[in-house]
Amino acid sequence: MAPGGDVVDTRRYPLDDPGSPAWRAVVDRARAELRAEGCTVLRDVVAPEHRDRLRAEGDAIAGHAHADVAEVTVYNTDPDPSLPDDHPARVVLQRRNAFVARDHIPADHLVAHLYAHPGLQRLIAACFEVPAVHPLADPYAGLTLNVVAPGHDHPWHFDTNEFAVSLLTRAAERGGAFEYCPGIRAAGDENHAGVRAVLDGDRRSVRRLELRPGDLQLFRGRHALHRVTPVEGATSRHAAILAYSERPGVVGSPTRTRQLFGRVAPEHLAAATVRGDTLQD
Repeated sequence: MAPGGDVVDTRRYPLDDPGSPAWRAVVDRARAELRAEGCTVLRDVVAPEHRDRLRAEGDAIAGHAHADVAEVTVYNTDPDPSLPDDHPARVVLQRRNAFVARDHIPADHLVAHLYAHPGLQRLIAACFEVPAVHPLADPYAGLTLNVVAPGHDHPWHFDTNEFAVSLLTRAAERGGAFEYCPGIRAAGDENHAGVRAVLDGDRRSVRRLELRPGDLQLFRGRHALHRVTPVEGATSRHAAILAYSERPGVVGSPTRTRQLFGRVAPEHLAAATVRGDTLQD
């Protein structure tokens, strides 16, 4: 199988024909939606005949997921009792992330082919309006599988990265919807009152996105509060996270890596030394 090419529905997404009318239509729509809402979905990127395999491959590795349970805030920080009572960082949330690290995802899995495909990288960069995107050099992050077990969720939070790319590989029987509040904060305006209102149950700014297996989601989560609602039923929700950066060679910090995967590699320690990270980075 050519890396990624046979996985994608190339009639709708001609990865190897940038600038063609079909390619241009995808990019133009994605750019418009990302500018307006900070989110777009490339529906049915994975061709229908591959979706059973996509799900089965996720099922085969899901048992490798490392689960980290922590009390956090929407800012992925520890709750701060010194803040005013109505500050959103006073609200304690249970973060129950479970991630399969990159080194547990076989190179012949469909998501691995997709992650490495230069045509998909070119399309993603065009949609986000950046010159290029690069796979992470991180041996654990980069390509991961997020597993949300029945009864669990991913609570309201902001991202620290500029953009995120994810591919749903298994939908929950019920629940597991992606919800977000586009542009609820901005550079220089944290809008603490608006964020706290959402945490207290105000739904006026909340958008709900129902994803299907095979859908590729492009998202700007730094300024958009977002979550995955509780998963219901007997099966987990699986989503492959395809992490790219605008610069090559990116490796995560040891502290964040240990939170996500329960371990670190020599590459994390070496990169931290070069950057001058502390153990709290």
